[in-house]
Amino acid sequence: MHAFKHFVTITRHRHKVMAHCFRCGIPFQGLVHDLSKYSPTEFFPSARFYVGTRSPNEIERQTYGFSKAWLHHKGRNRHHFEYWYDVDPVTKNYHAVRMPVRYAAEMFCDRVAASKIYRGKDYTDADALNYLLNGHHKIYFHPETLELLEGWLRLLAEQGEKAAFAAVKKAVKEDRKARRKTKKEKSDVAV
Repeated sequence: MHAFKHFVTITRHRHKVMAHCFRCGIPFQGLVHDLSKYSPTEFFPSARFYVGTRSPNEIERQTYGFSKAWLHHKGRNRHHFEYWYDVDPVTKNYHAVRMPVRYAAEMFCDRVAASKIYRGKDYTDADALNYLLNGHHKIYFHPETLELLEGWLRLLAEQGEKAAFAAVKKAVKEDRKARRKTKKEKSDVAV
């Protein structure tokens, strides 16, 4: 087991995500990001399969056909698109639900930070976009969530961090304003 190395890696990742979340205007989400990775259910299997260059969940999945750590993690962390699956009341089938902007923003921060941690000195601003575009998992995203994330990652790849983080922060601010307005309108109607 590589418990210490895994601990250092997930802590470095958390701190990087935290810094990114602060830049995007979602500081609380940065502070609580990925805390479940320190739980025994996630920590011990991940430490066992730690390699340092990619997610231990991938190796656990290759070994057993599934990752117990990942199944636990995705069900507790709203910044993963897999969390946002539900049964359609009409069709009775599972489908992707549009992620709230604040969690899509945290997902952006998470993917950029993961690219930085795993790619190390070879990191480029295009890495997170390339990972998204080359992954088969795109088909499981809600179309609007995928469009939002891909747009931010393209901005990062083409114009750099300053432009991308500014765009994410603006979207978070606009979404927060819209949610407040909706909440106020609902309370006015109730009165």
